[in-house]
Amino acid sequence: MKILVNGLLCVALASAAAPAALAQTKVKVKTKTTGAAPAKPAVAATPAAAPAPTTPRETPPAGGTPRDFKLPAKEEFTLSNGLKAKLVPYGQVPKVTMMVAIQAGNVHEEAGQVGVADLLGKLLSEGTATLSAQQLADKVARMGGDLSVSVGMDQTQIYASCLSEFAPELSAVLADVVLHPTLPESEFARVKADFKRQMSLARAQPGTQARQKFTAALYGTHPYGRPIPSDAEIDALTLAQVKNFYQTQFGAQRTAVFVAGKFDNAAVREAITKAWVSMSKGPAPHIEIAKSQTRPDITTLDRPNAPQSTIVIGLPTVDPSHPDFIRTRVMNSLLGGSFGSRITRNIREDKGYTYSPYSYLETHYRTGNWSQNADVTTQETGNSLKEIVYEIERLQKTPPTAEELKGIQNYESGMFVLRNSTPGGIIGQLNTLELHGLPDSYLTEQVKNINAVTPEQVSETARKYVRPEAMTIVVVGDKKIIDPQIKKFQASRKKAL
Repeated sequence: MKILVNGLLCVALASAAAPAALAQTKVKVKTKTTGAAPAKPAVAATPAAAPAPTTPRETPPAGGTPRDFKLPAKEEFTLSNGLKAKLVPYGQVPKVTMMVAIQAGNVHEEAGQVGVADLLGKLLSEGTATLSAQQLADKVARMGGDLSVSVGMDQTQIYASCLSEFAPELSAVLADVVLHPTLPESEFARVKADFKRQMSLARAQPGTQARQKFTAALYGTHPYGRPIPSDAEIDALTLAQVKNFYQTQFGAQRTAVFVAGKFDNAAVREAITKAWVSMSKGPAPHIEIAKSQTRPDITTLDRPNAPQSTIVIGLPTVDPSHPDFIRTRVMNSLLGGSFGSRITRNIREDKGYTYSPYSYLETHYRTGNWSQNADVTTQETGNSLKEIVYEIERLQKTPPTAEELKGIQNYESGMFVLRNSTPGGIIGQLNTLELHGLPDSYLTEQVKNINAVTPEQVSETARKYVRPEAMTIVVVGDKKIIDPQIKKFQASRKKAL
C-alpha cells in the first residue's frame, strides 16, 4: 500500500526547476532617505575614473531539437503457462536490474481484508522453502545486489539487482521467492505489528487524511477509494487470509518478468524458462475498472491550532491509454506540476502562502485524477483556493505564449529522458506499457507528441478536464479559522458563476 506522505512528491518536482520561471525573478531594493540636505565635501572631489568597458553578454546557444526516445532492442517471450518476459540489453556497466510484476495488489483485496496484500508482500522476503530470510538476504548480497518487495494498488513488484555474471542465478532466486514462499507463522505477528505502525503513522499525516477523503469522494466503495485500515482491522487479519490471497491472486497469467542491463541473453532466457515454467497459470488478468465521479463539494477536517492548512483540490481525468493523456500531462506541468508552473509562481513565489505546492496526475488502470496539493498558511487558506482557481480559469481563457509552453515542453521531455536513463527506469516504462496495454510507440514517440502540443490545445485541455465547478476540495486545518474563509470563497464562486 503506497501512501503519499505530505510533501514527498514535491521534493522531486522542486529539484528540476523550469528555467523560464526562475529567470523572471526580480529583486527590488529600497533606499531610505531623510529630509536633511546632504553635507558638502570640504574639498572638491576628484572626478571618478571612467568605468571599464564591459564584455558584451553572449546569448546562450539555442537548445538542440528534441529527439524521440529509442527503445533498446528487446527480446520478448511467453512461457507455456502464460508468464511474459522482456529482456532489454542496456548500457556497459556490468550490472543487471530485474523486476517481477504480478497483477495482484490492494485493488484485488476483499472489502473486509484491506492490507492483506501488503502483509503478503512483507512475508515474501521472509524466506523460501530452501532459504531462510537471512540466507536469502546474504545470497543476493553476495551477488552484489539487493532485493525488495513493493505492494501498490494494482500490482505487487519484486525488484532486484546484481552483477552481470549472476543474472541467471538471480532469475532463479526471484522465482524461488514467488513460487516457494514459506509465509512463516512465526514472523506473522511481527510483520503485522510493523504494518500497523506504518499505517498509524500514515493516518496521522494531514496530507494522507486529505488524500483519503479526496479519493473516497472520487471512487466511492471501489478499492481505490477505500481508507487506510484501522488498527482493529489489521489486528483482525489472519495468516490464512494472506495464504488465500496468494493462492487465488498470484499466477503466471498475471506475472511479467523484466530484465535490463548487461547480461547474457541466452543464459538469462534459459534460467527464466527453467525457473518459472512450473508456476501455475492462476487467474486471468483482471482489474475492476473504477467508475469515478465528480463531486463538486468542500470537506473540512478539523486540526485544532494547526499553523497550516492542507489542501487537495481536483477531479477525475484520463489515464495513459487515453489519446488526450499527453496533452493533459503538458497542461498539468504548466499549471501546477513543475517548479516553474503558474500556480507555484502565484501562491509560492508571489504571495508566499506556501512553500511546496504541486499538482499531479494519479493514474490507475483505465482511470486517473488530477489534483493540486498544498500546505498553506492557515490565515491564507481561502486566498490560496481563490488563486488556484484563478490560475486554472486564466489558462482556460488564454493560451500560454509559445515561449512559456516551450519551456514546459523542454522540462517534460528532459524528465522523460532522465526516467529512461537507467535500467530500472526502462523496466518501469515497460511495466507501464504492459499494465495499461500500450504500444511501444507510447514511449518511442512521446518526446515528439509532447512537443507537438500547441498553446491552444493546452487551454482546450484545461477547459475539458480541469473544471473548478466540478472539483472536490478537501481542507485539513483549524476549522475555527478556515471555515469563515471557505464560506467567503464559496460565496465568491457562486457570485462568479
